[in-house]
Amino acid sequence: MIILSGGTGTPKLLRGLKHVFKEEELNIIVNTAEDVWISGNLVCPDIDSVLYALAGVIDKNTWWGVKDDSFHTYNTLKQLNHGEPMMIGDKDRATHIIRSELLREGKSLTEATAVLARTFGIHDKIRILPMTDEPAAISTKVLTSEGELHFQEFWVAQKGEPDVFDLSFEGIEKAKPSEAVVEVLEKESDALVLIGPSNPITSIGPILSLNGIKKLLKWKIVVAISPIIGTEAVSGPAGKFMRAKGFEVSPYGVLKYYEDFLDVLIIDKSDKCPVDPNAMVDVLKTDIMIKKERDSKKLALFLRKNIIK
Repeated sequence: MIILSGGTGTPKLLRGLKHVFKEEELNIIVNTAEDVWISGNLVCPDIDSVLYALAGVIDKNTWWGVKDDSFHTYNTLKQLNHGEPMMIGDKDRATHIIRSELLREGKSLTEATAVLARTFGIHDKIRILPMTDEPAAISTKVLTSEGELHFQEFWVAQKGEPDVFDLSFEGIEKAKPSEAVVEVLEKESDALVLIGPSNPITSIGPILSLNGIKKLLKWKIVVAISPIIGTEAVSGPAGKFMRAKGFEVSPYGVLKYYEDFLDVLIIDKSDKCPVDPNAMVDVLKTDIMIKKERDSKKLALFLRKNIIK
């Protein structure tokens, strides 16, 4: 199984998937378009959320960063007039330092991620693959009422409050998917692709926008879990972003965004939003809200029973 992941929604699901599926079945391709260099270190929010979720150390209140973290370095830097655009915890910062040192030693982002996964005790058969090996080569830019902002500035510094008019992935035209990503998509010819319940536009969109990825997906069975219930995003700014790109904020909007290659869409069992009956997509209903780890396991079991047999 190949999983396309961003932050929050998909990492929540991964906690259940790792209990229901064999480790060697999990190939996780992760968005890197929100990565940014801060104080000399590469911060990869979506990769780190995957690492921390699988390692069982993620802060479950925010679904980013490390639980019970301290912020001594961040606060000291602030006192020394070196403000950072993200509030980075001390344990979290250690991850960024190790990653950046590995990159400076000549390792690729894929190799550095594998080292970090082993460091966190994640089974070595689980593959966590950055979508590209070009550090921070792609930047998600949000055109807002406050001007054009990097995603992190919009979501962290501005708390997602400005009106959103458009989004773009700066640098996507020149960026290439990593060799490992291409290899797993080509080699696993009969593998199912699962798009997790992350933000379709900014978490999954950059992966899909890389040259050749959509073409490879057309030869797969692709299943997506909706991050929208009714007309509201389960979490984050997905609703604002979908509207800005001209998509309805609903499961139908999710279907339309993925329709070029989508085979199955999983929506919430309570959802009353219409889905186009003429679309060549099967729609399944179950409880998709993940609040506890048991919810994640239940959804993973649903996938095992109904999709991935």
